[in-house]
Amino acid sequence: MKLKRSQVEYISHQVVKHLVREGVIEVEDPVVATEVLQQAFTKDLMVEDHLNDEVRQLLEEHADKMAGGSVEYHEMFKLVKAKLVRERKLIL
Repeated sequence: MKLKRSQVEYISHQVVKHLVREGVIEVEDPVVATEVLQQAFTKDLMVEDHLNDEVRQLLEEHADKMAGGSVEYHEMFKLVKAKLVRERKLIL
Protein backbone atom coordinates (compact mmCIF):
# COMPACT_ATOMS: atom_id res chain seq x y z
CA MET A 1 0.00 0.00 0.00
CA LYS A 2 1.56 3.26 -1.07
CA LEU A 3 -0.41 5.49 1.28
CA LYS A 4 0.05 5.52 5.02
CA ARG A 5 -2.89 4.65 7.23
CA SER A 6 -3.05 8.26 8.45
CA GLN A 7 -3.24 9.48 4.85
CA VAL A 8 -6.13 7.11 4.08
CA GLU A 9 -7.93 8.30 7.22
CA TYR A 10 -7.42 11.95 6.28
CA ILE A 11 -8.54 11.50 2.67
CA SER A 12 -11.62 9.53 3.75
CA HIS A 13 -12.57 12.18 6.29
CA GLN A 14 -12.14 14.99 3.76
CA VAL A 15 -14.18 13.18 1.08
CA VAL A 16 -17.10 12.51 3.43
CA LYS A 17 -16.97 16.06 4.82
CA HIS A 18 -16.98 17.55 1.32
CA LEU A 19 -19.79 15.32 0.01
CA VAL A 20 -21.98 16.10 3.02
CA ARG A 21 -21.25 19.85 2.78
CA GLU A 22 -22.11 19.87 -0.95
CA GLY A 23 -25.32 17.94 -0.32
CA VAL A 24 -24.24 15.02 -2.48
CA ILE A 25 -24.83 12.54 0.36
CA GLU A 26 -26.66 12.50 3.66
CA VAL A 27 -25.31 10.42 6.50
CA GLU A 28 -26.57 9.75 10.00
CA ASP A 29 -23.06 9.39 11.38
CA PRO A 30 -20.11 10.91 9.47
CA VAL A 31 -17.67 8.87 11.56
CA VAL A 32 -19.23 5.60 10.40
CA ALA A 33 -19.32 6.82 6.78
CA THR A 34 -15.66 7.77 7.03
CA GLU A 35 -14.76 4.34 8.42
CA VAL A 36 -16.63 2.57 5.62
CA LEU A 37 -14.87 4.70 3.00
CA GLN A 38 -11.54 4.05 4.71
CA GLN A 39 -12.11 0.29 4.53
CA ALA A 40 -12.99 0.53 0.83
CA PHE A 41 -9.86 2.58 0.07
CA THR A 42 -7.66 0.21 2.05
CA LYS A 43 -9.11 -2.86 0.35
CA ASP A 44 -8.51 -1.31 -3.07
CA LEU A 45 -4.96 -0.27 -2.20
CA MET A 46 -4.15 -3.77 -0.96
CA VAL A 47 -4.87 -5.26 -4.41
CA GLU A 48 -1.42 -4.26 -5.65
CA ASP A 49 0.27 -5.55 -2.49
CA HIS A 50 -1.40 -8.95 -2.91
CA LEU A 51 -0.49 -8.99 -6.61
CA ASN A 52 3.16 -8.24 -5.77
CA ASP A 53 3.17 -11.11 -3.27
CA GLU A 54 1.71 -13.45 -5.89
CA VAL A 55 4.31 -12.42 -8.49
CA ARG A 56 7.14 -12.99 -5.97
CA GLN A 57 5.78 -16.46 -5.23
CA LEU A 58 5.51 -17.33 -8.93
CA LEU A 59 9.07 -16.19 -9.56
CA GLU A 60 10.35 -18.17 -6.58
CA GLU A 61 8.64 -21.29 -7.91
CA HIS A 62 10.35 -20.83 -11.27
CA ALA A 63 13.71 -19.54 -10.01
CA ASP A 64 15.55 -22.64 -11.21
CA LYS A 65 14.32 -22.09 -14.77
CA MET A 66 15.30 -18.43 -14.68
CA ALA A 67 18.78 -18.99 -13.20
CA GLY A 68 20.47 -19.47 -16.57
CA GLY A 69 18.38 -16.86 -18.36
CA SER A 70 19.45 -13.41 -19.42
CA VAL A 71 16.48 -11.60 -17.82
CA GLU A 72 17.07 -10.08 -14.40
CA TYR A 73 14.67 -10.63 -11.51
CA HIS A 74 13.26 -7.07 -11.45
CA GLU A 75 12.62 -7.16 -15.20
CA MET A 76 10.85 -10.51 -14.95
CA PHE A 77 8.87 -9.18 -11.98
CA LYS A 78 7.60 -6.25 -14.06
CA LEU A 79 6.73 -8.52 -17.00
CA VAL A 80 4.82 -11.04 -14.90
CA LYS A 81 3.02 -8.31 -12.97
CA ALA A 82 2.00 -6.53 -16.18
CA LYS A 83 0.71 -9.81 -17.61
CA LEU A 84 -1.41 -10.52 -14.52
CA VAL A 85 -2.76 -6.97 -14.51
CA ARG A 86 -3.84 -7.34 -18.15
CA GLU A 87 -5.34 -10.79 -17.63
CA ARG A 88 -7.30 -9.72 -14.57
CA LYS A 89 -8.16 -6.27 -15.95
CA LEU A 90 -6.89 -4.62 -12.79
CA ILE A 91 -6.48 -0.89 -12.36
CA LEU A 92 -3.50 -0.02 -10.20
